[in-house]
Amino acid sequence: MKSILGRIATGAAAVLCAAAIYTTYSPSASAENGLPFDDLASSYAKNEIIDLYNKKIITGTSEGTFSPQGLVSRAELVTILGRLLKLEPVNSPISPFTDVGRNAWYYGWIQAAVQLELAGGTSERTFAPAQPVTRQEAAALLARAFKQTGNAADMQAVFRDSGTIATWAGGAVAAVSSLGLMKGDQTGAFRPAAPITRQETAVLIYRVLQQQDWVAELERGKNPRIVMGWQYGQTEAQYQNSILISNVNTLSPRWYFVGSTGTVSDSTVASSVTWAKNNNKKIWPMVGNRFDQAATHQLLSSTAARTAAVNQLAALVGKYDLDGLNLDFENVAAADKAALTAFVTQLAGKLHALGAVLSVDVSPDLGTDWTEAFDYAALGKQADYVVMMGYDEHYGGSPSPGSNASLPYVRQAVGKLLQAVPASKVILAMPLYTRDWTLKQGSVPASSVELSLAEQNQRVSSYGLRPVWNSTLGQYVVSYTGQLKHTIWLEEGRSLTAKLNLAARQKLAGIAYWHIGGESPDIWTSISNAERYAGYSF
Repeated sequence: MKSILGRIATGAAAVLCAAAIYTTYSPSASAENGLPFDDLASSYAKNEIIDLYNKKIITGTSEGTFSPQGLVSRAELVTILGRLLKLEPVNSPISPFTDVGRNAWYYGWIQAAVQLELAGGTSERTFAPAQPVTRQEAAALLARAFKQTGNAADMQAVFRDSGTIATWAGGAVAAVSSLGLMKGDQTGAFRPAAPITRQETAVLIYRVLQQQDWVAELERGKNPRIVMGWQYGQTEAQYQNSILISNVNTLSPRWYFVGSTGTVSDSTVASSVTWAKNNNKKIWPMVGNRFDQAATHQLLSSTAARTAAVNQLAALVGKYDLDGLNLDFENVAAADKAALTAFVTQLAGKLHALGAVLSVDVSPDLGTDWTEAFDYAALGKQADYVVMMGYDEHYGGSPSPGSNASLPYVRQAVGKLLQAVPASKVILAMPLYTRDWTLKQGSVPASSVELSLAEQNQRVSSYGLRPVWNSTLGQYVVSYTGQLKHTIWLEEGRSLTAKLNLAARQKLAGIAYWHIGGESPDIWTSISNAERYAGYSF
């Protein structure tokens, strides 16, 4: 099924100035009767327009003019609904649309709506921002924005022209009409194909704001969720600066590594602990094994070594008043499965006695030796949280190219983990990196280089690439030719939003990012919008 706002005929004429609602025009000094606009006196929506203008949801078409009988464009309605939902415009550098310029006033609002699947293009490459919106399209967009569904059959006795309402819009029209948000004309017709006017739009949005339970949802703060960010490749100062512009509330600096005899290397930065507390952040330093399977086997095979490591780690938590630890033991031998569980059990007990928490990182269960050491159910029972590292679907050494973290891969990984661990204990870790794959050609095997999101975006810009959204993978994909053919499966605000929505639907305890510093700044607005919208229950 095509997207809600992708149903306007591609060749429809643009009838409205692109800046009509977004651009802020001040009322003229000569506005009559104390009204903010000169042309409201005869409008049936005068009071609604004034109310929404005062709420900064709509503005005029020019100084002192509202144009109540003018038509509403796709870009304008998306903007109005974005403001109504308390979203923020997203300045993402990744866009598939050739007719939505980066400097256009509506660019960020269209990005926000598309990332949340509230709207889509008229085609793969076009959004048609200036095209007018029909009444049935407005109904469909509004129903989607406020998560409403209806039964198209219910309209047959309501509107005399119900047979002319498009199949894709039937349920939405039924939903909004049953709520009294949209009504028929004096003859009982809905007029689904008629373009909606600015004054009609004002009445529609005003009626939305009379739904008191919806207003309460819009005013409610975002649901608290763990948002953990690992430190890697940054100084403490760089890491802190990155955290301040993010929505991360739980820090995980790479401070501790455990050796074969149970000795813990200590790289604690005490000032960073103080900084975290002063900025209302939790801090769970990472405890790693440096991917050293042999040393980890020696550690786990010795009760004395395990106990020494646990005691040292507990002492560090107590000394620095840490909120918890994040255990990142990878490349553990399958033979050490029971010993790893015993180590986690012992460490969790010590930390709980101190009032601290333990999170344990695991990879998706693909039935390989890489994850054979993880007893997911046992780890979930002992640890406070299990962090699913939802990436490296295709890693640097993969024999064939592909996505780093496609939505089906992440969905399967989370689904399998939830069979063993309660959702309230699961944290989904998402990647702030991807790979540029050089495709196999002749005898030259496929290979890849890792890219941060900023590097990825620069590559897309440098080659003038227009990504194509793959709805199955939940990612944009681009291909280009340098000396050889390349493909990149992009990670950006829209793909990360899709994964966050998965976490929200499954009611997971939180999300995490590997790693802070790999992002582009725009993703934090995307994630904030996604968190806010996912939390709404209308």
